[in-house]
Amino acid sequence: MSNQRFIIEMGMGNDMYGQDYTKAAARAIEDALRHSSLPLFEATGLSHDAMRVQVTVGVQDPDAVDCDALVGKLPRGRAQVQAVKGGLNVVNPDTGNVIVVAAASVEAFLPNQGGR
Repeated sequence: MSNQRFIIEMGMGNDMYGQDYTKAAARAIEDALRHSSLPLFEATGLSHDAMRVQVTVGVQDPDAVDCDALVGKLPRGRAQVQAVKGGLNVVNPDTGNVIVVAAASVEAFLPNQGGR
């Protein structure tokens, strides 16, 4: 049985001083999650375990993101996180400080509910 995407949310997060790509990515994911409410589980009786969650975070240095740590922050479903090139590094020309900006998309999939 194929999966259907039933939600996609976007978020943005940053780390102002630590140049921590995982922290910026976590904040982007949290921002996306704050925009969502999923009452369909109560309405349909489906288990949260039926939901597959795919998260994509864009940062300037994808290799610096601890994707496994981010999976642990997702509250529901079977999650996967991947980091890709994206986001933004903003350099303060006066201090050289780098602000790391991350963008995230959180997608949720369920088995096809065509028979319901």
